[in-house]
Amino acid sequence: MMKLNLTSELTCPECGHREVETMPEDSCQYFYECKGCKALLKPKPGDCCVFCSYGDRPCPPVQLDQSCC
Repeated sequence: MMKLNLTSELTCPECGHREVETMPEDSCQYFYECKGCKALLKPKPGDCCVFCSYGDRPCPPVQLDQSCC
């Protein structure tokens, strides 16, 4: 069984601020407020969550090749 990585470093596309956050295991996080510039991040078209769009690793369901949200 594959071990999930539950942390991801998010990088804000507006200001470049980076923050390590813990991902939820059973849901997608659609919004995230940058702790640097306070921009409200939303997933890019085709992505299910902010971790898949701006993180250094995808959300847990995508890591497990499951459908997300």
